[in-house]
Amino acid sequence: MKKLAWSMHMSLDGFAAGPNGEMDWIRFDDDIFDYAGHRTAESDTALYGRVTWEIMQAYWPTAGEKPNASKHDVEHSTWYNQVQKIVVSGSRNDESLPLTSFISGDLATRIRQLKQGAGSGIVMFGSPSVGRQLLQEGLVDDLWLFVSPVLLGQGIRMFPDMQALQNFELLENTAFGCGVVCLHYGHAG
Repeated sequence: MKKLAWSMHMSLDGFAAGPNGEMDWIRFDDDIFDYAGHRTAESDTALYGRVTWEIMQAYWPTAGEKPNASKHDVEHSTWYNQVQKIVVSGSRNDESLPLTSFISGDLATRIRQLKQGAGSGIVMFGSPSVGRQLLQEGLVDDLWLFVSPVLLGQGIRMFPDMQALQNFELLENTAFGCGVVCLHYGHAG
């Protein structure tokens, strides 16, 4: 069975984005890119909510081809262009995109089916509303929370009104020079 890992940036006060979806507060450096690249390389499927996928799709297909492309741009663009992408959306169904499928309806059932398939793993980037739904259903196996040392005060909460109690255990914590700490949690027991 494939494991589903949710990778998310958040502020110290628990926000996934600013009030208008801003993410310019997120800190990162080459060490974070390398660290995240190792995790990404272990997955053959990427899961996105529609908004996050639109952001990714606007940049990653050609990011590695640009004259000033960084090592991370080349590596992640190559991965992005080779991985199966699953997009949760009730409004899009672009059948013509390679390696891209759109799903809607009973999300829990669709993700359970996806997890039963062959392959190395599923990674979900961002997509806080989809992530919360999957947490409620007990379908997230690992949380990779990249906590930036920033207090936003308002915005899109990471875990608002969570109903399901789930126990996670800290598997690893990694501090980066830019002040970000990655907390890797897995299901306890």
